[in-house]
Amino acid sequence: MAPIELSASQEDYLEAIYLIAQEKNAARAKDIAQALKVRASSVTSALRTLSGLGLVNYTPYDLITLTAAGDSLARDIVARHQALNNFLVTVLGVEPAEADKAACRLEHAVSKPILERFIKYAEYVERCPRGGITWESGFGYYCSNNCNDTDCSQCQRPGSHQENS
Repeated sequence: MAPIELSASQEDYLEAIYLIAQEKNAARAKDIAQALKVRASSVTSALRTLSGLGLVNYTPYDLITLTAAGDSLARDIVARHQALNNFLVTVLGVEPAEADKAACRLEHAVSKPILERFIKYAEYVERCPRGGITWESGFGYYCSNNCNDTDCSQCQRPGSHQENS
């Protein structure tokens, strides 16, 4: 069976249902509308589509749950979101609220191999035996101090100021 291709909006609905269900055991249309800041009619339309794809159990005016396939996809979406959010906060030093918004947009576009590199790099930054790797001490320092190839005392490339001292 070919993988289901979902739109970013459909992925957002699955993610919202999953997160609401984690908190309340099941979701209601009004919970989803509130979480996604959309109208109830939009939720109804999306739920019908997702139900037709076999991803949600939906009956009007009843609780909404994910099917096994929907749950699997939702877990993947949530994991992508969390990995990207972690990368943005840990590696790039982005404020958590801004990182969460950006991760929500990025999670729909990043391929699995690229996401795996984000995850591995964030793990490296957190666990590096040299320690102390942060945005502020690395590239962030470079950016905020207007460093260039000839005068950056932080660079360790041949020809940098540190090498010539």
